[in-house]
Amino acid sequence: MLLSSFATMKLTLGCSPCPNDTFIFYAMLHEKIDMHGISIKHVLADVEALNHRALNAEIDIVKISFAAYLHLQSEYLLLNSGSALGSNCGPLLISKRIITPHDISSCTIAIPGKFTTANFLFNIFFPSHGEKREMLFSDIEEAVLNEVVDVGVIIHENRFTYQKKGLRKIADLGELWEHLSGHPIPLGGIAIKRSIDSNTAIIINNLIKASVLYAFKHPAEAIAFVKQHAQEMDEEVMWQHIKLYVNQYTIGLDQEGYNAIDFFMNYAIKHNIINDRIYPLFSKKPAQ
Repeated sequence: MLLSSFATMKLTLGCSPCPNDTFIFYAMLHEKIDMHGISIKHVLADVEALNHRALNAEIDIVKISFAAYLHLQSEYLLLNSGSALGSNCGPLLISKRIITPHDISSCTIAIPGKFTTANFLFNIFFPSHGEKREMLFSDIEEAVLNEVVDVGVIIHENRFTYQKKGLRKIADLGELWEHLSGHPIPLGGIAIKRSIDSNTAIIINNLIKASVLYAFKHPAEAIAFVKQHAQEMDEEVMWQHIKLYVNQYTIGLDQEGYNAIDFFMNYAIKHNIINDRIYPLFSKKPAQ
């Protein structure tokens, strides 16, 4: 694994301030694990900001929405560790007043970004909708509460807080996707520039896996870093978030995880969202 020729390699790594991302990358960013001579410059930004920076090829290793990856295939490969996939963890469509799914065509909708998987799913299940307004994900609850918009598509820790604020669920977009696909929902993944050599990509993948395992082994250390960046400061909510989004697929995609992403890609092609896929998708394909 040690490659002495990469002793001075410096790479940028972009992730969001959400609890799952800061938990995943804690050990890497603080060099709690053997970094094999790789130095990381941390870029912290909202997931949609990261999507846009990846679209401009500005970051070497970056957490992106799988919906954004549809448009990033020529520049980036996916890694097998660090992904957010799972069941019962998808975006929710919420409102303040009683609104039925049939009412959406006349509603204003807050979305957490054009290239988010949340927006991808919303478009699938609510193709007839009113005006969309892009907002920072953490601002959407307040926009709905203050009636700036009629409904909001919420992600991340907001799925644990909206009910306490008096908001109601219209639809679970992740649940709808799971029923449609028969697979866990692919929300976000870690991508690395194709211009980075394959040996380094494999090392980075293994570092992410080691970082996740370190955080699970040293949760008190990791949660202290998570608290520095979390939007929702209630520790119980932080742990709910981590337990939901950091799972077996985060440690490493198995064949079911790969199948879920494969279905996602095929769906996008079938529905003319993209024309084709660029192989390989992964720096190292999951074992069959």
